Amino acid sequence: MNLFRLLQERVIARGPIRIGLIGAGKFGTMFLAQARLTPGMQILGIADLNVERARQAGRGTGWPAEQFAAPSFAEALKSGGTHLTDDAMALIAADGLDVVIEAPGIPSAGTRHALAAIAHGRHIIMVCVEADVLTGPLLSRRAEEAGVIYSLAYGDQPAIICELVDWARACGFPVTCAGKGTRYHPSFHESTPETVWDNFGWSKETVAKAGANPKMFNSFIDGTKSGIEMTAVCNATGLAAPPDGLEFPPVPAADIAKFLKPKADGGTLAYKGTVEVISSLNRDMTPVPHHLQQGVYVTFEAPTEYTQRSFKEYWLLPDETGKYAGLYRPLHLIGLELGISVASIMCRGEATGSATCWNADVVATAKRDLRAGEVLDGEGGYMVWGKIMPAATSLAKNGLPLGLAHMKLVRPVAKGRLVSWADVEVDPTDPTVAFRREMETVFAPKK
Repeated sequence: MNLFRLLQERVIARGPIRIGLIGAGKFGTMFLAQARLTPGMQILGIADLNVERARQAGRGTGWPAEQFAAPSFAEALKSGGTHLTDDAMALIAADGLDVVIEAPGIPSAGTRHALAAIAHGRHIIMVCVEADVLTGPLLSRRAEEAGVIYSLAYGDQPAIICELVDWARACGFPVTCAGKGTRYHPSFHESTPETVWDNFGWSKETVAKAGANPKMFNSFIDGTKSGIEMTAVCNATGLAAPPDGLEFPPVPAADIAKFLKPKADGGTLAYKGTVEVISSLNRDMTPVPHHLQQGVYVTFEAPTEYTQRSFKEYWLLPDETGKYAGLYRPLHLIGLELGISVASIMCRGEATGSATCWNADVVATAKRDLRAGEVLDGEGGYMVWGKIMPAATSLAKNGLPLGLAHMKLVRPVAKGRLVSWADVEVDPTDPTVAFRREMETVFAPKK
């Protein structure tokens, strides 16, 4: 509640927070829009493979052209300006930098940039949730050992879900379930970049106006992004992954406590203390009334009879018995809220969500029959979607992490089956593969 005051005091005492932004895409651009208006935040540099895109992102969010005229990081540090570059590693190494925001969305790059930031003593905000679920637990541990903070990005749903879970636990409520809403139908698991807009419900005119990337949006619709984000939540909160993936029940926002409780108590969950994503579509494709497609939620249990009565008295979205209740936030603002992570790290020394364990994994799953010799096309493509499962199950089944689903198949994989490490041609010299394998060893369940 005092974060803005702490930010102001920090600026007076130590000067502005100097930020390096890697990636001037949608998330990064939204952050730029608010960083300009937040006292005490200086964008020291922006790294993007397309430097002109970074310049346009600044201009498009209201920054004056002279802000991006700094010819070097040293000059930007002196003048309060911003240096633009296509070299992310040079940005990470720049003198005076406090925190790195990693936003391009490529798991291997995210891992590489995070390790470099840790090596240079920079705090790291991992916007790329794909990188977090691939290697986040080990990145978080490495950051802690180096005395820096590794954090999920506030404004994205996983960090906000983590906040709701923390709120419930700090109030003494046992958490039953946490998650978010999305647009889902079982047939969408087969969605491709060619069919995504029909499944998404967008017209050609809307797509053209938004300049939307079909592969990225397809990862939202085919179930992959939901699996990725719930994996990040499990690993940051200690909640358990569903035993056989998300079920995506259609649930109105006001009824979350009625459905998101254990099956033994009349709900939909296999057990307490898990995650689930609820759909804004019924199975007959009609819309769920008062759905939570853009929102997040937590359900929790009354630990005493007194609390149970209070749930009813204060209309805390209780189930029929009053034993379970829920709280939800209907919207999230993505990069517009990212400054909360920056301020929390620099003023409180706290991450806005960070992997503390390896409870869950997201594994590549065949959308169609896959043939030997084909090269997997990764998240949001034509070949695989990402399914969440307990990390122990992923290890036992030798599941290929979705973040590495760009390898050549050495044998066929039937539609609906998990892709395994044994199904692909693995380059053992790939540093991301090596780091992921190390994480599996470090965090594997003790026998």
